[in-house]
Amino acid sequence: MHTDLVAALDIGGTKIAGALVDGRGRILARSQRPTPARENGDTVMGAVEAVLAELTASPLWAGVSAVGIGSAGPVDASAGTVSPVNVPGWRDFPLVRRVREATGGLPVELIGDGVAITAAEHWQGAARGHDNALCMVVSTGVGGGLVLGGRLHPGPTGNAGHIGHISVDLDGDPCPCGARGCVERIASGPNIARRALENGWTPGPDGDTSAAAVAAAARAGDPVAVASFERAAQALAAGIAATATLVEIDIAVIGGGVAKSGEVLLAPLRKALTDYATLSFVQRLVVTPARMGTDAGLVGAAAAALARQADAATV
Repeated sequence: MHTDLVAALDIGGTKIAGALVDGRGRILARSQRPTPARENGDTVMGAVEAVLAELTASPLWAGVSAVGIGSAGPVDASAGTVSPVNVPGWRDFPLVRRVREATGGLPVELIGDGVAITAAEHWQGAARGHDNALCMVVSTGVGGGLVLGGRLHPGPTGNAGHIGHISVDLDGDPCPCGARGCVERIASGPNIARRALENGWTPGPDGDTSAAAVAAAARAGDPVAVASFERAAQALAAGIAATATLVEIDIAVIGGGVAKSGEVLLAPLRKALTDYATLSFVQRLVVTPARMGTDAGLVGAAAAALARQADAATV
């Protein structure tokens, strides 16, 4: 059975969200549980199954034709497994098989969370109408995904476009991924805050040392906070320009918690991009904020499931 109604899961280290989504991207029913991230794998899967149980109890469930999953990664779509860095109990966890079993054998499409957000922004958000796009999430980490030739390009394992682990500083700090000088090591929220603190930034009376607090200080003109955001913007610009040079994207969409700092990040990013995107075919590259908000992971997971259903129907 193929319908334009699918179930979607957005799985991260903090929450497991689920929804029923129609072919126009509308969320018709939803469920959510906290992620028991420090528990064993079966306990985490139990939370996923609880979300699915609420969705299957909906009278709309009879029309559901597939399940889309956007998960924190790494993911391996070819094997149907996930190994989220922030969920230690899941290592090579057979998520696709377990979700298929929990939903009576429905087809399941798995992609990384950055790819899911990319699918949402291309379908309904800031990248709509663009055939070649990079969408990024700048938050606790830095992730992303690609649209090439008008289609989502998740790659064989569902991780393509993971810009956070492009190296932009050959002699830079070691990254937890095992490489050195990665975009994420410079531009993620915790690293923006870490660098500001190391260079003498002093938090306010509330002791808040988050990237949001650094952004507020930068907005007020604190030079150390401004410099930390400028360094993050430079790393992002280098990664975006490298991606554009490689695959000729014409728009980069920036979302995630750090992107909520607005022009504190985007203004120096656009300025730095002029230093890196220098070849004629990337000079028209546009940088713009994401539009989809907190439901992007769900809408994107649904988009991936609908696209796979459509592909299957044409074979």
